[in-house]
Amino acid sequence: MAIPITEATGLVSLGAIQTAAETLRSVAVRTPLLRAADLSEELRATVLLKPEMLQRSGAFKFRGAYSFLSSLTPAERVRGVIAPSSGNHAQAVALAARLFGVKAIVVMPTTVTAAKRSGAERLGARVVLAGTTTQDRMDKAVEISEAEGATLVPPFDDRRIIAGQGTVGLEIVEDLPSVGTVLVPVGGGGLSAGVAAAVKQLRPGARVVGVEPAGAAKLTAARAAGGPVTLPSTGSIADGLMSIRIGTIPFAHHEAFLDDVVTVDDDAIVRAMRHLIDRCKLVAEPSGAITLAALMEGKVVPRGETVAILSGGNIEWPGLSALLDA
Repeated sequence: MAIPITEATGLVSLGAIQTAAETLRSVAVRTPLLRAADLSEELRATVLLKPEMLQRSGAFKFRGAYSFLSSLTPAERVRGVIAPSSGNHAQAVALAARLFGVKAIVVMPTTVTAAKRSGAERLGARVVLAGTTTQDRMDKAVEISEAEGATLVPPFDDRRIIAGQGTVGLEIVEDLPSVGTVLVPVGGGGLSAGVAAAVKQLRPGARVVGVEPAGAAKLTAARAAGGPVTLPSTGSIADGLMSIRIGTIPFAHHEAFLDDVVTVDDDAIVRAMRHLIDRCKLVAEPSGAITLAALMEGKVVPRGETVAILSGGNIEWPGLSALLDA
């Protein structure tokens, strides 16, 4: 299925995101908007949560992975797929591949959490470990793709992936037409690009703010430099957001649609995770809690009805208890 793009810009169109939504309608979870009552009272604003930890495979990544695999030809599906991933993309591709009857290989970091590795294996993927950086994983994935003929499924730097992730933003506006502010995590940029594209094309007056770890501020650096730059290193408990470079295609979407980007530190993320468990009864991985952290720390002041996207909840019990007991 071809993904249309906006004329002359190369940006994913609203129509592309709506097409992805139709593709996902019978397979993905339409996650709800939940009111964060305590935080709304504290901030004197309406704050709602978009809990993508309730999505299949435990994170938003299933949306993009399934959208991508739906576009493959029968011949490509026979050869299988391969995906470089810190964890959530791997599980999403593994699940999408299983649904399409396609073999999947995933390349994960040597530091991958037990929950994310076992999740990919449980879904039938062959797991290969390679280094600790995004580039390490991509290099290994390209090597295997060339050797075995498998189609590479990019984690974020692809219009089909962006269109699928953009369905998160589409649902927000459909369910809350009066939305004033949307906070979205920033890793490689697929989710933030898609959400910003959907929200701004439907509600130009709404504000979309990206949130990234202080120790992995690749979009902040790219905006300062006028284009994607490679960070020498990254460090954060938010392992899903530790890309050392923002994607080229996502960055173009950020420039067109994203109003601002802010950073938060790891201590703030832990406080947000605790708040989600104690007050909202939701378990988020660090990457998933970062948007709430930005609100709780005052990095983003709500303007109108405000939605914080909780991008995922793939964290094993030992890891969760270690963070919360620290």
